[in-house]
Amino acid sequence: MTCDTTRPLLGDRLRGRLDAAATTAVDAHVAACDRCRHQLATEEALDGALDRLPRQRAPASLRRRLGQQIDAAALGVPRRPSPLWTLASPLVSGCLAAALVLIVGRAALSPAPTPSSSSTSTSTWAVPQSSALAMPEEAVNNHLRVVSSAHPADIESGGIHQVKPWFTGRLEFAPRVTFSGDEEFPLTGGSIGYFGSRKAAVFLFRHRLHAITLLVFEPQGLAWPPASRLAGSHLDVAETSTRGFTVLMWRDGGLGYALVSDVNRQDLATLAGRINQD
Repeated sequence: MTCDTTRPLLGDRLRGRLDAAATTAVDAHVAACDRCRHQLATEEALDGALDRLPRQRAPASLRRRLGQQIDAAALGVPRRPSPLWTLASPLVSGCLAAALVLIVGRAALSPAPTPSSSSTSTSTWAVPQSSALAMPEEAVNNHLRVVSSAHPADIESGGIHQVKPWFTGRLEFAPRVTFSGDEEFPLTGGSIGYFGSRKAAVFLFRHRLHAITLLVFEPQGLAWPPASRLAGSHLDVAETSTRGFTVLMWRDGGLGYALVSDVNRQDLATLAGRINQD
């Protein structure tokens, strides 16, 4: 099985709705796939949270009225809303709103799927265009996927002149990165990642015990957060703090860059300046 065929079945696997053959196939894929295993754990955690929500039984009079409304609708009999139904409507609307929030929360907590080779920037998994806040969140999600991976680097670093050529033929663009790392910010490797639905070059740096991820991707069509001039640089950089991480984002030479880490802001800005030295 592939990730695309496994993910829709994870919920049914948790709830025991699959037959023996499908269960075996899903379990085999999950055992070998970090991303699907992470999503299965997320689904399980959300199910547990839903189970712990308090439940209140509706009053008998309300249940009786709702049953009458449903029966009348099934028979096609028009009914005028009763005063009790009018009072109950906000309650029903509130329940529907709460369900929608839970569904959206489940989607937000799930890891971004790996798009197929035919995916484009218009995929439903693209970073939402309507909110600039989505871009820093996507950058942090990608950073977390990198640091939680058992093998974050596809190419171990022998310097930028070994890492950068490795991307040739694997991306439709050439990442413009010349900083080879130094004693303070060593370059440890690189890999192919995704920013939304589009492929990204991932450069891995470290600062003491902190992991730092640099994502390079094609930025067309993305809603960028507000930016200001980075001290000592020619670039306008958008700075965001979210979930304990600092994200610095900028555009240069037709490409987008996102630098993410839990190091302090000044250290990350120092690395951004070195990356952008001409």
